[in-house]
Amino acid sequence: MKKLAPFLIDVVLVIVFCLIGRRSHHEGAISAGLFRTLWPFGIGLLLGWALAPLLGARGRFDDVLARFDARVLWPAGVTLWLSTLIIGMVLRVISGQGIAFSFVLVAAAVLALFLLGWRAAWKALS
Repeated sequence: MKKLAPFLIDVVLVIVFCLIGRRSHHEGAISAGLFRTLWPFGIGLLLGWALAPLLGARGRFDDVLARFDARVLWPAGVTLWLSTLIIGMVLRVISGQGIAFSFVLVAAAVLALFLLGWRAAWKALS
């Protein structure tokens, strides 16, 4: 559960990010449109989760995974934030959803608050 909880927290927060965005544009929150908004950022998050354990890794692969702590800001939090943001934006463009500069700034800020914020709170409370 120790390894699964950070993943579930990140998934829930990315879903909340998409729900807030859809709600702020008066789009249906729970609909097929939610999946359209969510999938690029979800894939970015999943790829970040695949990449984060490898950053700064030394030693055997099984040892790297055993030592990986997804609750830390660096490299886990920053990697997950940037991969969710960058890959999410690239996939939005590729899929024809488009992006505006202001959207990138807002998404960067909200995803940082969500994906880095809970990690900073965890560190402060530990």
